[in-house]
Amino acid sequence: MLVNKKIEEASTIDSSFYTSKSIFSESKKIFENTWQFVTHDCVLSRKNAFPFFFLDEYINEPLLLVKAKDGQVNCFSNVCTHRGNILVEEHSEMSDSLTCRYHGRRFNTKGNCLFMPKFENVKGFPCKSDDLPKIPFSKWRQFIFCSLESQHKLNNFFSDMEKRIGWMPIEDFVFKPELSKDYFVKANWALYCDNYLEGFHIPFVHYDLAKQFKYDEYAVELFPFSNLQLGIGKKGEDCFDLPRDSEDYGKNIIAYYFWVFPNMMFNFYPWGLSLNIVKPISVNLTKIEFRSYVWDEKKLKVGAGSDLDKVEKEDEEIVELVQKGVNSRFYKKGRFSPSMETGVHHFHRLISKFMK
Repeated sequence: MLVNKKIEEASTIDSSFYTSKSIFSESKKIFENTWQFVTHDCVLSRKNAFPFFFLDEYINEPLLLVKAKDGQVNCFSNVCTHRGNILVEEHSEMSDSLTCRYHGRRFNTKGNCLFMPKFENVKGFPCKSDDLPKIPFSKWRQFIFCSLESQHKLNNFFSDMEKRIGWMPIEDFVFKPELSKDYFVKANWALYCDNYLEGFHIPFVHYDLAKQFKYDEYAVELFPFSNLQLGIGKKGEDCFDLPRDSEDYGKNIIAYYFWVFPNMMFNFYPWGLSLNIVKPISVNLTKIEFRSYVWDEKKLKVGAGSDLDKVEKEDEEIVELVQKGVNSRFYKKGRFSPSMETGVHHFHRLISKFMK
């Protein structure tokens, strides 16, 4: 899966990455060694025990967020250290301790094993192995992420986005479940990301959206573990009211499209944020979670972020066609446009790095 660092000489990753079941299984190492979105911190304000799986259908590792009365949050394995029962089955309220409903083993909010019925004569009980394993987790603004074994800090993935749009009150954006939706795409997860990472296709696939952009000023900026597609709008289009200290001050920006490796898309519009999480299910099936966080409700119906459902369905249609195409015995690799596909090349280089 090696990809030449010189885009002018490079070819895409081999088509087998999108079609091979064995490579699909092997690519779990990409996700295990990066960070995954869990939720936003408001979910712990009323019910302080939040169970989840690291990556739903793909990496079904049961995990648990717990917020103690003093406000401290921890992330643990959601598996009882006695006989492997799932400890918390649904988002709920817990007191100072958590009791397994299988045999009554009890843990505190720091994950320490406190008590177990009928274990009076067990030597050395409880010991460290009886405690719940702690899982690395971290926050950016109001968003919580966790990792199974990442060698990189979360800040390495988010620092460039923070520098660029940190002036927005992102921690105050309000989650709107009624504006959030899940999609299922009959294509490999990486093909969906490929499509997102270039504006090359916009005038060919998104006719209405293309009318809002100055296509010749569409720009891509690359960072170590993320990149930015900067949407410059035509005169009269709804745009950001940028602060004077923004490096983009004076530009008619209608969208900041930030992608964070490997599968997170932070789409900032004047109305707020559409957060898209790309979740692999099988080699040719992907779940896309759209989560909407609103800043200014008055701007929801205007601009580049006003009809996300239409744009999504247009993307799905073309990506599903590409999935059929890469299965062809006659297609193995393609070449990159040095001016339009730097984001895709960057993505393929990171895949190559993490798959080693």
